[in-house]
Amino acid sequence: MAKIAIIQGHPDPGGNRLCHALGDAYSEGAEGAGHTVTMISVGNLDFPLLRSQSEWNAGAAGTPQGLVDAQKSCLEADHIVFIYPLWLGTMPALLKGFLEQVFRPGVVMSEGDSFPKAKLKGKSARIVVTMGMPALAYRYFFMAHSLKNLQRNILGFVGIGPIRSTLFGMVEQASDARRQTWLDKMRALGRAAR
Repeated sequence: MAKIAIIQGHPDPGGNRLCHALGDAYSEGAEGAGHTVTMISVGNLDFPLLRSQSEWNAGAAGTPQGLVDAQKSCLEADHIVFIYPLWLGTMPALLKGFLEQVFRPGVVMSEGDSFPKAKLKGKSARIVVTMGMPALAYRYFFMAHSLKNLQRNILGFVGIGPIRSTLFGMVEQASDARRQTWLDKMRALGRAAR
């Protein structure tokens, strides 16, 4: 059985969003299959944004106290799920700030080498993105640039792989039946820890 960390990247702490329902469905499927799940809701965390290279280079010692448990959950997980809405073509700023705080030098990459070594090898990830546009338009017309950035330049850089993605488009116009299909899909992905 896998240890799974779900990073709920929707910045609204209210919890009544499609992203929250998708995360809950994934968790339900995973726990039903015997996997261990830790849910990290970025919108409920209080942490400062990094503002200088010296703050970034502080490594694990610079991790804000409110993010130590989240960082530990990510490091201990076999599989990490990122769920967020597409805002201005990319992830919400709060999720990016969370990643900058949690995925620090010395924590997810070795320090002191001319080229850092990835320390998260052996972990897999799934990225789930909701959006107002058709998912195919994002993937093929806009070339899924921010998704590729997260896959290659952040997660891949620290050794995570394989990295799979699921895109849900036209979410505002989706019928209840369509949303139920999405929730069922997330439960199935959770059961498989994929």
